[in-house]
Amino acid sequence: MSYEQFAYLYDELMKDAPYDEWVRFVKDRLKENGGNRIRFLDLACGTGELSIRFAKEGFDVTGVDLSEDMLAVARAKSEEQGMSISFYQQDMTKLEGHGQFDIIGIFCDSLNYLKTEEDVIQTFSSVHQHLKPGGLFIFDVHSIFKISQIFINQTFALNDEHVSYIWNSFPGEFPNSVEHDLSFFVLDEKIGMYDRFDELHFQRTYPMEDYKNWLIQAGFEGIKIYADFENTAPGPQSERIFFVVR
Repeated sequence: MSYEQFAYLYDELMKDAPYDEWVRFVKDRLKENGGNRIRFLDLACGTGELSIRFAKEGFDVTGVDLSEDMLAVARAKSEEQGMSISFYQQDMTKLEGHGQFDIIGIFCDSLNYLKTEEDVIQTFSSVHQHLKPGGLFIFDVHSIFKISQIFINQTFALNDEHVSYIWNSFPGEFPNSVEHDLSFFVLDEKIGMYDRFDELHFQRTYPMEDYKNWLIQAGFEGIKIYADFENTAPGPQSERIFFVVR
């Protein structure tokens, strides 16, 4: 499957994602930090679903993603909904030319798609350079528990009328990494038959202490860690780990 095909399937596959929970989580963190900060950079914005939601909440949003096809979907959606959002194609490890923001977010475990420690460290450095003094960086990652106990060696499936998939997850070559082997079956309504597309996705996570050390190394402070959209610290079976730093 090409990125173009996957981009147009993405919203259908993610229709049950808790987008409103991400928005609520960010707004709660803003309240805690005395926040009237509204210039927002949505890194790895994908098809712009979160960018549009934040724009509707009054944020001045810029979206960045590596995939031009994802961004094409994002631009079309934002225009249809009357949102003024600037979208740019760029690698989040090498941000440049966007000025500084009050908030930068990397959501929906997008950071886990970076393949090396160096990529994560460079992303943190790029983010730090694009934050205003006192600005907030908020991101979420898969926990080691989720990678090792929920994903690896598991099979997931969806049987829908228009789009179906079979999703097998295997151990990756690095510690705490996983490879997702996905086969999609998409209805071609013109001929009444299904087309098959295949995708291979890689994700990798790290111990919380590693993320903390890399954030400190990049110049961040005031590190707070939460779990699963709640105002609580992570436990042994937490699945999504949130970091909030200044």
